[in-house]
Amino acid sequence: VQLQASGGGLVQAGGSLRLSCADSGRTSRTYVMGWFRQAPGKEREFVSAISWSGASTYYAGSVKGRFTISREVAMNTVYLQMHNLKPEDTAVYYCAAETSWDLKTPLRSAEIDYWGQGTQVTVSS
Repeated sequence: VQLQASGGGLVQAGGSLRLSCADSGRTSRTYVMGWFRQAPGKEREFVSAISWSGASTYYAGSVKGRFTISREVAMNTVYLQMHNLKPEDTAVYYCAAETSWDLKTPLRSAEIDYWGQGTQVTVSS
């Protein structure tokens, strides 16, 4: 599994961005995929997760209703569509892969098997 995140940038509050995470190793098809973010001076926090089939998703309360996670299994790519962005969404966003998930709780950083390199999202007020 070799994860490459992209799609970050600078956007005004209320705007949208779509992050992508491609697995160049092409071995993540049966992995749970997720997104975390880390703002300056803060711990890395869970954002969203999606099961290997794409049938189950989970969101942190702070992004629920604004962000949508999806995956194209054939393309080994996971997306995070972000709408109505807020300044507090500013962070480095990391994609992640994990081998197991109970489908009903946030992923935990300590249990992640693979990390992408991160992409910066900056939301101006």
